[in-house]
Amino acid sequence: MAQQQGRVVRWEAERGFGFILSASTQEKVFFHIRDFRGAPEPLLRMQVAYEEIHVGGKGRRAVAVRPLASLSSSVAVPSASAHPQRKENQARSERPARKNTRSRAPAAGAALIGLLTLCWLVVIGWALWIERLPLWGAGALLALNLLTLWVYAADKNAARNGTWRVRERHLHLLALLGGWPAAWLAQQRLRHKTSKVSFRAVYWLSVVLHCAALIGWLWRGPKMVLF
Repeated sequence: MAQQQGRVVRWEAERGFGFILSASTQEKVFFHIRDFRGAPEPLLRMQVAYEEIHVGGKGRRAVAVRPLASLSSSVAVPSASAHPQRKENQARSERPARKNTRSRAPAAGAALIGLLTLCWLVVIGWALWIERLPLWGAGALLALNLLTLWVYAADKNAARNGTWRVRERHLHLLALLGGWPAAWLAQQRLRHKTSKVSFRAVYWLSVVLHCAALIGWLWRGPKMVLF
């Protein structure tokens, strides 16, 4: 395989993958952290050399990715052999803190979403019982959540392959219309859209707006015919 060069144009540190813009073809090539060789870890705009392979059904992929010597020399990188004990002790001391910091927020969010989903289901059941919501409305909400799962999975697959992505506003629209429980499930199970703060903020806003609109409609809206 011929060696090629390019620069890192996207890097998802938490999920361990990114894309390289090829210097020769100006096309994006997927690469995984396990295919990266050298130090420091991949950074945006890092100039790298790599070998390209074609994975069946998944497109182009970069392997044996290494930072170019020019970049490596301009970045002060501690030698792996220098102070090995100090480096190992520092890594051990930082590891638990990072793990705890990352785990607290998802755990709190999962508990809140679980409680909201339970309340949401109770409200929908109550609305069906008192004829404030038609049966087809409950069926539509179920179909919407299944559609949301599928769209998130398709967008995750597109992110891996560097192909056409689903617009974020469309993902938020699905959540706003009632697909927010499935959106949360897809985010956690697929590890998708979990690190982008702006996306998470709009997602939570869509949850609040949907619940407020649902309660307002059920409280003030007319009775519906069950069929």
